[in-house]
Amino acid sequence: MSMSAYPHCPRIEDRLLTRREFLGRCGMGFGLLSLAPMLGLETAGPAQAADGIDGASPLAPRAPHFPATAKRVIHIFANGGPSHVDTFDPKPALARFRGQPLPMDNLKTERKTGAAFPSPFRFEPHGESGIEVSDLFPHVAESIDELAVIRSMHADVPNHEPSLMLMNCGEARLPRPSLGSWVTYGLGTENQNLPGFVSMCPGGQPIQESQNWQSAFLPGIYQGTYLDTQHREAEKLIEHIKNRFTTPAEQRRQLELLRQLNERHAHRRAQDAQLQARIQSFELAYRMQMDATDAFDIAREPDRVRELYGPGTQARQILIARRLLERGVRFVQVWHGAGQPWDHHDDLEEGHRKLARECDRPIGALLKDLKERGMLADTLVIWGGEFGRTPTVELPTPGANAGKINGRDHNHYGFTMWLAGGGVRGGYVHGATDEFGFRAVEKPVHVHDLHATILHLLGFDHTRLTFRHAGRDFRLTDVHGQVVKELIA
Repeated sequence: MSMSAYPHCPRIEDRLLTRREFLGRCGMGFGLLSLAPMLGLETAGPAQAADGIDGASPLAPRAPHFPATAKRVIHIFANGGPSHVDTFDPKPALARFRGQPLPMDNLKTERKTGAAFPSPFRFEPHGESGIEVSDLFPHVAESIDELAVIRSMHADVPNHEPSLMLMNCGEARLPRPSLGSWVTYGLGTENQNLPGFVSMCPGGQPIQESQNWQSAFLPGIYQGTYLDTQHREAEKLIEHIKNRFTTPAEQRRQLELLRQLNERHAHRRAQDAQLQARIQSFELAYRMQMDATDAFDIAREPDRVRELYGPGTQARQILIARRLLERGVRFVQVWHGAGQPWDHHDDLEEGHRKLARECDRPIGALLKDLKERGMLADTLVIWGGEFGRTPTVELPTPGANAGKINGRDHNHYGFTMWLAGGGVRGGYVHGATDEFGFRAVEKPVHVHDLHATILHLLGFDHTRLTFRHAGRDFRLTDVHGQVVKELIA
């Protein structure tokens, strides 16, 4: 019988549900849907190609502008501002001026500081290069000939929030994509079953939370995937990593049906970046179920390797970071000190020693492990915080410290970071602060210069890795940044 006999019955094409209606009615039970907000896929901007980058397959491996020495990155973020004059920048002059005011002009600190505060730690030369390192980092010091120590870093302000944003995103105030997002946007990733950018922070997120690994106006697939590495089980590291209601084959059929609905939806509308990001989230979540479980299971490592890294949360997450890099993840950020930061306005000796005990052995192990596996040559390792600390003691400030007069205030005028592997010039000290460690005076390196250098090691001209947003081309370094060629081997 002809359908025309039933004028009130809609045609089959008109009875097709929209994606939203379909998901709302059928209750398929996609347990992995919670991964979408973790991947930042609600905030995807317009997917536009920039500088030859093809947006059709957003995580597919892509060639950089020129041959690179580094192909992957691990960024160990010492949250809170470790003291450079107590770690990698020895200042014997502080002992000579003990208890005396320092002859430094025009250096305004966030809080009032007093006399010179000599380091309570002992510095000794290490390796063939003879670079001095404090006794806080004996294991890292064993690989000092692999490190390029930048003693002349400087930032813009002595406050955590803007300095975290500057170090991570190249901009202190406005929402901008993070370094890891730019790297993943430019290079893609080598394992389509894992996120390209992972940020691990045990016990909760740091100040500014997910803004530290945001994709901002880049497509949401490039935002870092956050893992709370205080947990050991994969199912707690990533919620709903396993679907307990359907088999993989059933999930695949559901995703195929959803893909067809999405394609019909997209065909009827202009390109929708949020739709594309959501499709990618479904697919990535499905594929992650096996590879993620394997990557996070450090019990699969030989006893010798686990013993090398040592016990504790930091050891575990740094070993997981190596396993992720080994499996093709492009950028891994490892946070240390989010809950108890390197922000010692009081009790600096006790606090720095505690945090160094947590991370020194696993960082030293990472450097040796990467080298033994032949990975250090093309893996860039970065260590440092958002700024340093004053060489003068912090004085009691209401609401700021306990008034013990044994800590240091924030210092953005001069501080230390180090790089290793990935084509970096090992056994090298770049630049210097003044004799007290207050200000970068020799070969100063701004955060923008550091970012330009990192991108160069990865094969990018930082002025050409851009994304068009709101009518202009944006880049990680904005209109700043110079590659520090002395840092490159």
